[in-house]
Amino acid sequence: MTDAPALSCAELKALVRTVPDFPAPGIQFRDITTLIADGPGLAATIAHLAGRVEASGADMVAGMEARGFIFGAAVAARLGIGFLPVRKPGKLPVETMGVDYALEYGADRLEIDPGAVRDGARIALVDDLIATGGTACASAALLRKAGAVVDHAFFVIDLPDLGGAQRLRAEDIGVDALMDFEGD
Repeated sequence: MTDAPALSCAELKALVRTVPDFPAPGIQFRDITTLIADGPGLAATIAHLAGRVEASGADMVAGMEARGFIFGAAVAARLGIGFLPVRKPGKLPVETMGVDYALEYGADRLEIDPGAVRDGARIALVDDLIATGGTACASAALLRKAGAVVDHAFFVIDLPDLGGAQRLRAEDIGVDALMDFEGD
């Protein structure tokens, strides 16, 4: 059982810095650096996420490179369950299982160590932000291909106008975020 977080989600949202016109004009970049640099803020974020992951019944957490490693590993450690990194290509020293997926302007690939996935394991996705959902959907597909049950995804931030949460829900994955920001 996780302890109650010291800060509310509204208080955590105030710790996220907005950087205008990055990486391109008109984009409002939501920077979690200020949130993770704040000790009580980071601890409360992990506590909120851990409570939600615990309630989902997951027995393992998967985090996408790279900021999903920060939150996913911390949540898994807090709950005493395993963590599985979903990596970029060429980062794992063993034979991998991978999936290619489309980006807005190109393609990318994600890989896992299939030996780290127990058949039927209930794996919750954890990441810092859901935007278009491409990486999260690809991660879920990859984990399912490896034999896992993936029916929950948890994020610190949702950018609902970009439709990623809806894409995950269309794949029968429940989506929960601690906060959302309208716009890009």
